[in-house]
Amino acid sequence: MAKQLFKEFKYVSSKQWKQQIQYDLKGADYNETLVWESPEGIKIKPFYHTDETPEPLYSSTKNESFKICQNIFVFDVDKSVRRSLETLQRGAESLRFTIEDPKTDVVKLLENLPVEKIEVYFKLQFLSHDFIKQLNDIAQKRKATFYILIDPIQQLTKDGNWFTDVKSDFDLLTEIKSSCTSLHFISIDGTLYQNAGANMIQQIAYISAHAVEYFHRLPGLSGTVVVEVAVGSHYFFEIAKLRALRLVLESIATEFNPELKFHILTTPSKRNKTLYDYNVNMLRTTTECMSAIIGQSDAVSNLPYDALYHKENEFADRIARNQLLVLKHESYFDKVNNPADGAYFIENTTQQMAEKALVLFKEIESSGGFISKLLEGTIQKKIQESAAKEQELFDTGKEVLLGTNKYPNKDDRMSHDLELFPFVKSKPRKTLITPIIDKRLAEKIEKERLENEK
Repeated sequence: MAKQLFKEFKYVSSKQWKQQIQYDLKGADYNETLVWESPEGIKIKPFYHTDETPEPLYSSTKNESFKICQNIFVFDVDKSVRRSLETLQRGAESLRFTIEDPKTDVVKLLENLPVEKIEVYFKLQFLSHDFIKQLNDIAQKRKATFYILIDPIQQLTKDGNWFTDVKSDFDLLTEIKSSCTSLHFISIDGTLYQNAGANMIQQIAYISAHAVEYFHRLPGLSGTVVVEVAVGSHYFFEIAKLRALRLVLESIATEFNPELKFHILTTPSKRNKTLYDYNVNMLRTTTECMSAIIGQSDAVSNLPYDALYHKENEFADRIARNQLLVLKHESYFDKVNNPADGAYFIENTTQQMAEKALVLFKEIESSGGFISKLLEGTIQKKIQESAAKEQELFDTGKEVLLGTNKYPNKDDRMSHDLELFPFVKSKPRKTLITPIIDKRLAEKIEKERLENEK
């Protein structure tokens, strides 16, 4: 820590604390009684001491506050423009456009937006050089910061197929790399791993191995890589996860290009969100956004409380945005650059996560790399195993979602309010690999409750 506090008190070493604890345990084993191990194998001690953590493991050089990002799905361009201007006026600081149609008039979409003053993300559901070239020309002309969120490997993991095929997709990325120099065009979408049930060590290792595929296949890569991450409700662990992820990515990047920078865009997970008692989702997303901010995310995009069953709507978006505005401007989460520095519990957890993730990452690399393990089905199998363990904890009540598997409101009715299908959709088709499927913990219970409403 930068400054030692409470020097007027007599120094007590960790050894003295342990001796006193051992005495109070009356013969019970300290490690077996008080040291808890998480499902990821992280050991949590009952106390942490300066003589066991003499120096902070990781001190961020980030000196800018997190940006509040607003998601906008682009279907009607005029409506998207109006909504963008309204959200910026109401506190959003960056925009993330999701675009499915390569014929979308992106010039019209952006011409009246203050793109010189904000960061704009474009989450593209297609791979088109011409479309991205348009964005590059606009960014160059208006000196705008555009992040292109296009990830062929994520397309493979989620859909089971490439956009075209592995060679064509990476050839096109190479072409974009050489011709669209005003854009940040490489992104790693790691949200699927968390939403599908991967544990935190797997998430860090898989995102890192995912990134290395791009480093290998696009030599000379420079600039900023956007990393999309989902965070769950384990408050301190999620803080440590984000810190460990950045630490591991920056460590790996030194082997390819030490100048590479990582821009972490974080969103609350869908895995622990519920259809019934949906207002509790606001409590969940609030603590998850807090973890994202303290974990040093560059931008945070909140998840509306009704995202599972409602289409995008102004009310829910305003609530989600206001949660971040309260954290930033009323709770002052933007005033300290790195508040977790020197917190021994978080430092220790970060170190354990980083070390375990590096071991798993090296196993993946030594056996052919991330894409190879996807083709073998190993990644999918490991995530399924982790998800099954978490599902069992939920089903047996050891992992609690308030209002769903504990203290449910039996009078709650939702069948009349569903605008979206809130469960996993089955779409049988031929795929190159078995897709990784995101699935919420509460789906089985919710299906049974919906059936009983009829």
